[in-house]
Amino acid sequence: MTLRRTVAHPVTATGTALHAGVPVSMTLSPAASGSGIVFRRADLGVDIPARYDMVSETRLGTVIGEGIAKIGVVEHLMAAAAGVEIDDLLVTLDGPEPPILDGDALSYLSLLESAGARELAEPRTVIKLLKAVTVESGDAKASLIPADGRSYAYELSFPVIGEQFYAFAFSRAGFKAEIAPARTFGFLNELEALNKMDLAKGASLANTLALDESGVVNRERQRFADEFVRHKILDAIGDLALAGAPVIARFEGRKSGHATNNALLRALFSDPSNYELQEL
Repeated sequence: MTLRRTVAHPVTATGTALHAGVPVSMTLSPAASGSGIVFRRADLGVDIPARYDMVSETRLGTVIGEGIAKIGVVEHLMAAAAGVEIDDLLVTLDGPEPPILDGDALSYLSLLESAGARELAEPRTVIKLLKAVTVESGDAKASLIPADGRSYAYELSFPVIGEQFYAFAFSRAGFKAEIAPARTFGFLNELEALNKMDLAKGASLANTLALDESGVVNRERQRFADEFVRHKILDAIGDLALAGAPVIARFEGRKSGHATNNALLRALFSDPSNYELQEL
């Protein structure tokens, strides 16, 4: 029997919110068995469960909300928690987003590793996919396909970047080496318009791979030639972690993003015959 896991002790980090551009302090703390991952807006006194049905926005990041309280860009931290297989966690913030740190999942993974892990009393539950589920929107497509383990494949196509493909069979070591270091990316010609919409105010050449018509501006920060498609898999892992338990399936994405990923989970849970819950 595999038991649920939380962190062994609290760990705190500070940094800048990617979109709000304000300083944020974040503490990752142990949580009770079965509580799942919960985000706490300490400044508002509101707790928000990290679940797909709490997602209120998917433009340039996954946002979860409870009433007026919202927390943006949760996918990188959620991916890190999934990557080290932490089931129960309290994330306390004094602002609207986790700090972006290095724009990857490795920053959060390092924090979680420094906090240690502790097994809890209850067995770990997974969501075993029984039937294929697919959603499409324009050119974007995302699917979950029955499989014996967790794996991910993504086809990316962007101006300047071109086409990239990556496939990844999940393991803790593989996630840390292949996926977690991949940084978020954006196009410089969109930055001014985003700033006017109060978005990407915390983006910098230190935490984001910036692209212009000639390619990567801060190439010295690039960790992989195909970092862009790896980051899309990182996002998918984080978004699918909002299922509340690991989804045992093969994920396939093509030109998909946060909106498609959330729609995929909503389609999955819309029909109970799509899956079954299993104890490991």
